[in-house]
Amino acid sequence: MGTLRVPNVVPSADQDCERLKKAFDGVSPTRCVCGRWGTDEKAVIRVLGCRTTSQRRIIKDRYQQLYNESLIERLDSELSGDFRKAVILWTQDPPERDARLAKDALRIKKKGIKHLEVIVEVACASSPHHLMAVRQAYCALFDCSLEEDIASTVDMPLGKLLASLVSSYRYDKEVVDMSVARSEAATLHEAIKAKQLDCDQVAWILCTRNFFQLRATFDCYKLNHGNPIDVDIKGCGNEDLESLLKMVIWCIDSPEKHFAEVIGNSIIGLGTDEDSLTRAIVSRAEIDTMKIRGEYYNMYNSSLDNAVIGDTSGYYKNFLMTLLGAKI
Repeated sequence: MGTLRVPNVVPSADQDCERLKKAFDGVSPTRCVCGRWGTDEKAVIRVLGCRTTSQRRIIKDRYQQLYNESLIERLDSELSGDFRKAVILWTQDPPERDARLAKDALRIKKKGIKHLEVIVEVACASSPHHLMAVRQAYCALFDCSLEEDIASTVDMPLGKLLASLVSSYRYDKEVVDMSVARSEAATLHEAIKAKQLDCDQVAWILCTRNFFQLRATFDCYKLNHGNPIDVDIKGCGNEDLESLLKMVIWCIDSPEKHFAEVIGNSIIGLGTDEDSLTRAIVSRAEIDTMKIRGEYYNMYNSSLDNAVIGDTSGYYKNFLMTLLGAKI
């Protein structure tokens, strides 16, 4: 359900590396800028913007072998602005990318719920295997665990919930026990009715059960108690915890809904939050951007593609639209 478009016949990694090297070195006469040969950004987009994760990993490794330089570092020196950020995030291995995004979020002194989105997305909108890979990458990159950094930088009760979420290793097969779903829906309802969102039972259910089991629990909650659980948690007393739990529930139940909202919030209103927009599209282009596109229309009664085109420009716009399946 992703929107990434890969050519029917994919060039070899060596051919792609050669095209990238020529793009950086400004071989094409059309790239003469200010008396020097400039980077061919279009060629960079055509190569990297149309390759899968595994293909990009091979290109990155092969580029290092062929030219004895890091592809990421060369991209960093040749590109600029939001275009550079987007291409580098796309070219990094997803676990490293998400580990670095989590670290950037945790470095912020005054963190709001918005800054914690990426951690919830890694924990609740990704596979258990990806979460484990992110945790391993985080340790390797920063010499401490993701859980440690959350505990030391995020205030309670948010820190406790986030640390539990990233520490979990859920079963990833479709196994559902409806009696458990009904029982735990009742437990969640009692906690919400008592306005005790930070109780251990709520965290245990959300951080331990597999995603299929939790979706069944959320369905039972709505069937037995009238409202979706994310509606009932509003007004329970702690606005930040309510917002975080709503994000957790959406990422588990329908991640496309969460990412449609992230994109909408990044575009609608004054200015554009390019970092959030980039993260949403880059991280989901191979997963569910088709669903996100449909959910965006349902939420805002407008086209996601038109919204991106209207709020971005230049090579940054072209790159995002390439990831959304457009022919540039």
